[in-house]
Amino acid sequence: MPTKLRTVVVDDEPLALKLMLSKLSKMPEVEIVASCKNGREAIDAVMEYAPDLMFLDIQMPGLTGLEVVKQLQNDVQPLIVFATAFEQYALDAFDAHAVDYVVKPIDDERIKVSVERALQRHLIQQQMKTKQQVIGAIESISDEKTVVWSTNESQPSKELKKIVIKDRDEIHIIAQADIQWIDAAGDYICVHAKGETHVKRSTLKEMLNELDESLFKRIHRSTIVNLSYIRKVIPHTKGEFFLMLGEFDKVKVSRNYKDVIKSYLASS
Repeated sequence: MPTKLRTVVVDDEPLALKLMLSKLSKMPEVEIVASCKNGREAIDAVMEYAPDLMFLDIQMPGLTGLEVVKQLQNDVQPLIVFATAFEQYALDAFDAHAVDYVVKPIDDERIKVSVERALQRHLIQQQMKTKQQVIGAIESISDEKTVVWSTNESQPSKELKKIVIKDRDEIHIIAQADIQWIDAAGDYICVHAKGETHVKRSTLKEMLNELDESLFKRIHRSTIVNLSYIRKVIPHTKGEFFLMLGEFDKVKVSRNYKDVIKSYLASS
């Protein structure tokens, strides 16, 4: 049975969205699981459907396509093909590690090439899956003492310091209390605070050493959350959870780190 890419399509223009859905629906390698009119719907669809691929419009009101990628938790991000009316966005697209980009008006042959590239990348990821699971298991064992904590033990508190992030010509100084969550993306981390996402060159381990360990906990291989921002805990399949952080942000808790949330709930 041929591999099908579970796909989400995102575009704020109804006609463009309809056209893209029509073209993709004719491709045997594609299974469309959701269509979205804006960036917020796109993030929700990724969390709900865990798609393999997302065709994502770059220019949208509210969250742009590039901002959607920054907001997505790295552990659940699908392969991305950007759609744009302007070729100058191509560089930004590939800086965001996109599989490909297509320029509007959409050409059938160009979409076919994008899907083929995504399928090749997906098959490579599947081949690496077993190795990633083994590495993840080793990491979870080695990190076990930092993942699970007892509510009866007194935890040493660090002074709430500020995080300094240099962004081109600007330097942002962010209070730890304002940080909702952090996720790793290669050699960088994305710091989500007050509705904005800041990118900092650092590893997740280095950042953990800077943060107040009574507030910040690892809930996925590449994700840290500030416990004080948890508004809702939503049980998911196979022992996983979703966390609602503030009004909009939704992140997944993996099975290896579920005891963090259980301890948090027990102490609340």
